[in-house]
Amino acid sequence: MLIISLFLATLFLAYSNGANDNFKGVATLFGSRQTSYQTAILWGSLTTFAGAVASVFWASKLVEKFTAQGIFPDAIANAPEIHLAVAITTGLTVLVAALTGFPISTTHSITGALLGAGLVAIGLKVNFAALESLFILPLLLSPIIAICLAAVTHKLVQYINSKLNIQANPRIIDTCHLISSGIISFSRGFNDTPKFVSIILIIDYFSVQGGMLTIAMAMGLGGLLNSQQIAQTMSQKITTMNHTQGLSANMVTGILVIAANHFGLPVSMTQVSVSSIFGVGLIDNQAKTRVFYQILFSWILTLPISTIISGIIYRLLQ
Repeated sequence: MLIISLFLATLFLAYSNGANDNFKGVATLFGSRQTSYQTAILWGSLTTFAGAVASVFWASKLVEKFTAQGIFPDAIANAPEIHLAVAITTGLTVLVAALTGFPISTTHSITGALLGAGLVAIGLKVNFAALESLFILPLLLSPIIAICLAAVTHKLVQYINSKLNIQANPRIIDTCHLISSGIISFSRGFNDTPKFVSIILIIDYFSVQGGMLTIAMAMGLGGLLNSQQIAQTMSQKITTMNHTQGLSANMVTGILVIAANHFGLPVSMTQVSVSSIFGVGLIDNQAKTRVFYQILFSWILTLPISTIISGIIYRLLQ
C-alpha cells in the first residue's frame, strides 16, 4: 500500500509541477498577444513533453538515487515514508500555488519538504548550512541577475531594431520568440523529469524509462488543465508587454537556465522567468511592482510552509 501511495504521490507531484511550470516558458507569447492562451499552453505542454520524452532516451543516466541534498544523511533518505512525505508536500504546495496564481519553485518546495521530514526524523541534526546553496542563494541571485540582464537585453534589442529596422518585419521577432519559448520549455522537461523519477526508484515494478514516460504524461496533463491562473499572473499582471519585450525576457531566461545547467549556478528557472518579465517591464515603466513583491513574498514563504506540512505528514506516516 505504501509503494502504491508513493507512485500515485509522485504522479501528483509531476502533475502539480506541470500546472505551475509548463506555462512559464510561453508566458511571454500570451502576454505579448502573439498567441492565444490555448495556443501558448499547447505549445508549452508539447515542448515540455518532448523534452521529457527526450530525457527517456538521452538523460536516463541522470536519474540518480534519491538523496537528501545534504540536508540530512542519505542513509535515511531511502525510507518510503521520507519519499512519500516529500512527494505529497511538494505536490500540494505547488498545486495550491498554481491554482492561486503564484509561480513558485518546485525545487524550493522539495527543499522545504526535505527539511520538514528531516527535522522530525533526526531533529536539529539536519544540516541547515545546505539551505544556503539550495534556497538562499537562488532566492538572492536569480531575481537580481535576471532583472538586470533583462533590462540590458531589452535596451540592446531596441537599439538593434532602430538600426536594422527589424521591427518592420515582425515575422523575424515572432519566429525567434516562438523558438525561444520552445527551447525553454524543452530544457525544463528534459531536466526536471529525471529528478522526479528518482523519488520512485525504490519501486521495483517500473523501469527508469517507464517511470520517466509516466512522469512526462502527468506533467503535460497538469499544464493543460491547471495553468490558467499562472498564465494570468505571468502574462498580464506583472507587466504589459509587446513582442520585442517578450523576446527579450525569453532570451534572458533561456541564457540563464542553460548557463545554470552547464555551470551549476544556483539559480531558479521560476524566479529567472518571472524576474525577466518584470525587468523588461521595469525599463519601460510598465511593471507592476506590487504584484512582483507579492510573488517575491510567496517565494520566501515556500520554504517554511513546505517544511511545516512535510513534518506533519511524515509524523502521521510514522
